[in-house]
Amino acid sequence: MKKIIAIFLMLLIAFSFTAEGQCAMCRAVLESGEGQDIAEGVNSGIKYLMLFPYLVIGGLLFFIYRKYRHSS
Repeated sequence: MKKIIAIFLMLLIAFSFTAEGQCAMCRAVLESGEGQDIAEGVNSGIKYLMLFPYLVIGGLLFFIYRKYRHSS
């Protein structure tokens, strides 16, 4: 089983693709001084999208903690 997981992880790493954080137009607008409202909107969107992975991981850790606390 460990061999299968190791092979899967090696293939996953070998065939991964790089992703750009922003398109060229978004980057140009954010780097210029004119799009302050747009930049604030993009930053708010990033914060919103980053919130949910932390909530999911925090929830999982909470349930794991609660499970081990009740079993001991």
